[in-house]
Amino acid sequence: MPLNSYYTLGRTGLRVSRLALGTMTFGTEWGWGAEEDTARQMFNTYVDAGGNFVDTADLYTNGTSETWLGKFIEERNLRDKIVIATKFSYNAEPGNPNAGGNGRKNILRAVEGSLKRLGTDYIDLYILHTWDKVTPAEEVMRTLDDLVSSGKIRHIGLSDVPAWYAARAQTIAEYRNYEPISALQLEYSLAERNIEREFITLGQNLGMGTMVWSPLASGLLSGKYKPSEGGFSGSGRLDVTRDVDNPAFQKVNDRNWKIVSELETVAKELGRSMAQVAVNWTVNRPGIASVIVGASKLSQLEDNIKALDFDIPTELSNRLENVSKPESQFPYSFFDGEIQGMIHGGATVGDKPHGYQPGVLIDSAGGGVS
Repeated sequence: MPLNSYYTLGRTGLRVSRLALGTMTFGTEWGWGAEEDTARQMFNTYVDAGGNFVDTADLYTNGTSETWLGKFIEERNLRDKIVIATKFSYNAEPGNPNAGGNGRKNILRAVEGSLKRLGTDYIDLYILHTWDKVTPAEEVMRTLDDLVSSGKIRHIGLSDVPAWYAARAQTIAEYRNYEPISALQLEYSLAERNIEREFITLGQNLGMGTMVWSPLASGLLSGKYKPSEGGFSGSGRLDVTRDVDNPAFQKVNDRNWKIVSELETVAKELGRSMAQVAVNWTVNRPGIASVIVGASKLSQLEDNIKALDFDIPTELSNRLENVSKPESQFPYSFFDGEIQGMIHGGATVGDKPHGYQPGVLIDSAGGGVS
């Protein structure tokens, strides 16, 4: 599965790479990340390998990420080739509540800022960054639909929202004939699998491609922390955020350390880096459209790209599955075999037989019309 194999995102005709380049590390304003020359090298390496999908946000490194990305695209005249995904929601003006959130006023303000920093007149995928808990989905979807109609954005997405909110927003779009949601962006890795409960099937059934961030769990699965070498120490994003109260940033615990230990063992058996195995596992999970990989060093990105070069044997994949499987909770425990068997009378029942609707894969030999 080379990086220059492209698949459509959600229920659209937009073709994107299975690995997206994350640019939250473009800039050092947040205490980690890459200087401009290194960021440029990473962008060029990704593009030269065939990648076409780049993720950023107005928030990232206080705007530096978008600015540098726009600069790198312009330097190589790649605007028509690169699919830019950027996001809005976060506030950079303390004391001004309308300079953040997901209301119409902030969306229209934020999109103009992103267009200016990126040096472009349109954004391919514009994503609500985080649910603000107060703005009605109707207002969000109408505003984003207006932006599509104006030509300033091409497609829309949601990131870090409740499943019910994503479902409601997509239903509003369908009912009112607004531009539908093309993508969901959520955290997913061996260490964080909670989206399997709702979001994966939500995206599959409602036409939203699931993009996932942090496949290395903020560096926990990168190979930097190895149980065989004495445990947890070092510097980087995981260390910078260690004292943050939000549970999403608390990656170091007994459960996750068991996952790291098994990942280290499996990687050794495969002769691959821990990061490659972790990214490969994530890319090949059901319902995953694209995996965002970020790096602060060129060598890290080069290693991540190699995650597409191999397959994990079933026996090893099962070991990773078992050590990382989330604990079953209500009501999901009622959807497992025993209760379902009681519903279906012990008979084998399925949706459609295997191979009922094979996927479409076009192996193009030509290079286009000349």
